[in-house]
Amino acid sequence: MNPLQFFTDMSNPDLAFLPKALVMAMMSSVICGVVGTHVVLRGMAFIGDAVAHSVFPGLAIAFVIQGNLVLGGTIAGLVTAILVAVFAQNRRLNETSIIGVLFVAAFALGVVIISQTPGYSGSLESFLFGSITGIANSDLVVVAVTGVAVLGILFLFHKELITVSLDRESARAMGIPVFWFDLLLYVLVTFAVVVSVQTIGNILVLALLVTPAATARLLTDRMGVMMVISPAIGGIGALIGLYISWGWDLPTGGTIVLVLTLIFLLAWFLSPKQGVLVKAVRRSIQRRHPAQEDDSDLASASGDSGNSVNSGNSGDASLAHARQAVAQ
Repeated sequence: MNPLQFFTDMSNPDLAFLPKALVMAMMSSVICGVVGTHVVLRGMAFIGDAVAHSVFPGLAIAFVIQGNLVLGGTIAGLVTAILVAVFAQNRRLNETSIIGVLFVAAFALGVVIISQTPGYSGSLESFLFGSITGIANSDLVVVAVTGVAVLGILFLFHKELITVSLDRESARAMGIPVFWFDLLLYVLVTFAVVVSVQTIGNILVLALLVTPAATARLLTDRMGVMMVISPAIGGIGALIGLYISWGWDLPTGGTIVLVLTLIFLLAWFLSPKQGVLVKAVRRSIQRRHPAQEDDSDLASASGDSGNSVNSGNSGDASLAHARQAVAQ
């Protein structure tokens, strides 16, 4: 199928589900792309996986009582996010350990609940693997409203969230309530995951949250630019993935993930600053011209100081450095 045929199908009234699927994929990509920049910056991809699994008992309970599955998943995800934020304040155990305990327990609870309900597999399959072509108009409204709220909160508390991510101790010294901003970020991740479940499924939703942001991280050192590039990459991946899946009759969620992964690999090898091939060529040139190597290293050191956003700035980052990074 060529692109013209795909867009012709998009305008076909008999295929009204197709443009709705594209709109849903785009909105989910934007929400997850922006939230995912914070996830990647803090090195907390595991929390996205935890939330994706922790919504499962909520889905199971909602199915048993014939309630709203999205609402059930949201409540379960929020409860898990709050528990992670509370338990993670005990620095004797790191955040990853707490998440590992809670999300496995939550998923196990969902398995136990749903296993006692006959005929569950077909109804919950769409939430495990995605059902982007079966989206209702009400779902579009819910995702749009949720997306506006999430993006608005991120914009409103952008500086505080970045400061906490860069240096928690400096954030405390600046009077920022670290616990509440940890909790806020976990809640926003929960909403991003829940609204994307129908697009890409409970199992694959982590890719939509992390892969575009990780790709953007390879392309820029600036948080503001990263928050623009990440949703753009997610949207491009969603469009191409939907086109390929529609033309070749492939699973939509899995195809979108594979396209995003391909874009990530291209950035990994070809990124102007961080690309493996680009670095190899640069090293080869520097070995041939060692004098230029010294000059370029000196220029790089003076040009990049204070401009990068690294997730590892925790122990020796100063208060002034945190403020400078936030200002950018």
